[in-house]
Amino acid sequence: MPEAASEPVVLYVCTTCRAEGDGDGPRAGARLLAAVENALAAEPVPGLRVEPVECLSVCKRPCTVAVTAPDRWTYVYGDLDPEASAPTLLAGIRLYAGTSDGIVPWRARPEAFRKGVIARIPPRASA
Repeated sequence: MPEAASEPVVLYVCTTCRAEGDGDGPRAGARLLAAVENALAAEPVPGLRVEPVECLSVCKRPCTVAVTAPDRWTYVYGDLDPEASAPTLLAGIRLYAGTSDGIVPWRARPEAFRKGVIARIPPRASA
């Protein structure tokens, strides 16, 4: 496996994602963010920064997140369960963090990452 980059991994969580059946309480995206934060409190992921964002514009596939790091591919994942996806999400991020380019072999990815991938965005070219 390639040597992992030392830059932090960022997990963007769309907090405005609304799932079918969301009532007056917190939206599904906000619930996913809370679940991720709770999971991290129990089992931290070194170098991971979680950032809530207002909208990732993937409203037809809630809940949605983006995983990125400098010089690595960025991934956008959707169709995440707000209450149950946090452990799977963090397991996938641990694999991502262990790469130098962000590409985790297909079969090694958690099923939610294989089925829920919306986009893979190449690393930004250096100036």
